[in-house]
Amino acid sequence: MIDFTNKYQNQSMKRILFLLTLVFAISCKQEPKKELTAQEIINRSIEDSGGKLFGANKVVFDFRDLKYISEHIEGDRVYTRIRDLDSVVIKDVMHSDSFERYINDSLVKVKDSMAQLYTNSINSVHYFVRLPFGLNDAAVNKELMGKETIKNKEYYKVKVTFDQQGGGVDFEDTYVYWFDVESFKPDYLAYSFYVNGGGQRFRRAYNERYIEGIRFVDYENYKPKQEGSDILEIGQLFDKDGLELLSKIETKNISVARETE
Repeated sequence: MIDFTNKYQNQSMKRILFLLTLVFAISCKQEPKKELTAQEIINRSIEDSGGKLFGANKVVFDFRDLKYISEHIEGDRVYTRIRDLDSVVIKDVMHSDSFERYINDSLVKVKDSMAQLYTNSINSVHYFVRLPFGLNDAAVNKELMGKETIKNKEYYKVKVTFDQQGGGVDFEDTYVYWFDVESFKPDYLAYSFYVNGGGQRFRRAYNERYIEGIRFVDYENYKPKQEGSDILEIGQLFDKDGLELLSKIETKNISVARETE
């Protein structure tokens, strides 16, 4: 004889358990995912690109037939540029608060105006090679502009400006960085500038490689086909073929060595 009472009791229990599970799921809705700040995005990008290794290693590389060196000397970060002209070797040394030029190891006097030009040039090369590390310098201001899709890939879009104090002679320049929402790597960057008539540039990173744990890339360098565009819209111009390729910026013969304390 079939026990219908137990059968109905089991079905009722199943319905009750299902309803309880449904109520519990609705009442325990997952908290909305916390949006990252511009600072958090940049911190994660720096960590993925080498983090503390940037400040603990001597880096040597070639750029446009010149040799560049980044190292610590007696607690000071020193940037060096060396030009070898067969019988003449010109070495420019940039300290945090001074500039020196040597010709065949002899210190020569340089006018302040020229020293500033040389310093700006050296600092610019090292700045781009070390990205995104420099984005945590004291004079840097970051603002998250939301997300933007370029070439069917989603990015965090971060605007960067600089304080006048500590921001260098180009403190009025505006930069924009696009960080991959998954890897936090800066695949694109752009900037507006005012020297030499001013303009805008957009760079696409390629040839990524890690050397001793530090990320290095080369860049394709673009400019808008038409003047008057907004620097914040330049990513969409690139996406719609509104930029033209000017040059490739390639860093070669990179070596990284652990600095002694």
